[in-house]
Amino acid sequence: ATLLLSRCLLKMVKENIVAPEEILRFCCNGLQGSTSPPRAQEPGEQEEAPGAMASPSPPRNPTEVQMSQLVLPCHTNHRGELSTGQLLKWIDTAACLSAERHAGCPCVTASMDDIYFEHTISVGQVVNIKAKVNRAFNSSMEVGIQVSYEDLCSGKHCSICKAYATFVAQGPSGSKVKLKPLTPQTEEEKIEHSIAAERRRMRLVHKDTLKDLLTRSHRETELETRDGSAAVPAEKTRVESVELVLPPHANHQGNTFGGQIMAWMENVATIAASRLCHAHPTLRAIEMFHFRGPSQVGDRLVLKAIVNNSFKNSMEVGVCAEAYGQEMSVSRRHINSAFMTFVVLDQEGQPRTLPMVAPEPGDGERRYREASARKKIRLDRKYVVSCKQTEVPLSVPWDQSNKVYLSYNNVSALKTLVAKANWALAREKEKVRMYTLEEDKFLSFRIEMCVHIAADRAFSLLSDLRRRHEWDRHYASAELVQQVDDDDMIYHVVSQTLSCEDKPQDFVILASRRKPCSKGDPYVVAFRSVTLPTHPASDSFTRGETLCSGFCIWPESEETSKVAYYNQATPGYLNYVTTNVAGLSSNFCATFEACEKFLLKNKDDLIVRL
Repeated sequence: ATLLLSRCLLKMVKENIVAPEEILRFCCNGLQGSTSPPRAQEPGEQEEAPGAMASPSPPRNPTEVQMSQLVLPCHTNHRGELSTGQLLKWIDTAACLSAERHAGCPCVTASMDDIYFEHTISVGQVVNIKAKVNRAFNSSMEVGIQVSYEDLCSGKHCSICKAYATFVAQGPSGSKVKLKPLTPQTEEEKIEHSIAAERRRMRLVHKDTLKDLLTRSHRETELETRDGSAAVPAEKTRVESVELVLPPHANHQGNTFGGQIMAWMENVATIAASRLCHAHPTLRAIEMFHFRGPSQVGDRLVLKAIVNNSFKNSMEVGVCAEAYGQEMSVSRRHINSAFMTFVVLDQEGQPRTLPMVAPEPGDGERRYREASARKKIRLDRKYVVSCKQTEVPLSVPWDQSNKVYLSYNNVSALKTLVAKANWALAREKEKVRMYTLEEDKFLSFRIEMCVHIAADRAFSLLSDLRRRHEWDRHYASAELVQQVDDDDMIYHVVSQTLSCEDKPQDFVILASRRKPCSKGDPYVVAFRSVTLPTHPASDSFTRGETLCSGFCIWPESEETSKVAYYNQATPGYLNYVTTNVAGLSSNFCATFEACEKFLLKNKDDLIVRL
């Protein structure tokens, strides 16, 4: 057969049916498994240019890593569902590979934000993980991870969770490495890049927020009692286990994988939860945690877990990981602490009622109260931070415990609006330009102009709502109700009475300020409505609300700035917006021109911090 094929090919070359290069290409492909002979070129047929029919593909983030894992029986628990510990290992591995693509050097897990697991994954299904760097800071970077599962038989795809991890690049001997900046390309990447700075800020103040709430909860929280329910002593749920760190558990630097530590912690937490409910619990959430230090191959990891508190349908398990070497005399190193929320599902998949926990006096009662405080924080974070913008009510109640998350939501909503594509120029009058953005449920507008004023000075002037009536004729007054901190203030604003209204509007507005996180970032002043018990709706005013509005100020030079005002119009404001967009009114342009005059008039005044 080989001899016959050779003779046929030789004859085709002699009769100029096929070129010798085609024969060579065929022979090379044949060595790689191809069995298709070269096709003879028809008379008049032109050779196709390489890639002529290839459709252009969207640009791909160079840091993006995709991982697909088939769930095998060795990955599952007794119910045939993927072990959460195994999933955490895969998540950490994919995120680490993405971070190292950007850094070009080894990276270690520094922290992981809250993770909420929406579904379980069964044996035979495929786990798809996508990880990419959202933003690089000095020596750390945020990696966004999306996890979904795929059913190969039905073709069904379903989201499992979304996570954000922080990685630190390490050089020789563990020294930190300065990272190069990351330039986002798509609209989604620009949004994630912009909001990453807000998430980083929230991580840095998380400990202080928790400490503040725990101080108040220590005075307010009482031990729960349920009629007819026998409490289980918390000591009966205590678990302690030891693991020896071997080479397969570590990276190429000899440091234990963060995902491996999380998997071991999930294992002992599950055992502790099972001892309370005498059933097989399901992990629903892991609270934001930080790795305090590394562990290496040869270390012994001691993992401790105990149920801190049980609520009606869920329980919190606290887990601690400590490391020590061969010498027992050396004090143990605290590696990590985490808090995991478990539920027990019945046959219909609904959470069962759980037994109460009786904490031991002293530390047990402290952990009990701290668990209640953490549940409050988790609900605030999930309600305010994790919700989509269309799912957040216009006015959210403000209190001391959720101030960090409302501030985050306020600024991130404005940054998301700024990063949107498809802004269309609607009107232009001299130096003022007006753009609109039409979405399913919102009509947003942006007004911008260049002003001969330093960006930091414009930022200081525009962030003080008490002076807005000097240039915005719609504002009658603005009273500073509460100075939350240096960057967040709450104002009570009263508007002028319009000809079509019988009484003025009033607003309770949270104003959040942010200076640039790095070069290229704007100064941000974000506004949103909140509710305060001290300022309820009054018969003297029509209570108005704003969902998302504010200023972004970009330095153009040392003495010139681009000032842009954004507003996601609510129904009560919509008629006013469309009238200006249609050209039936020039109120917007006139107001912004007055803003320019106000900035120029006050640009030489001394900057006074709010």
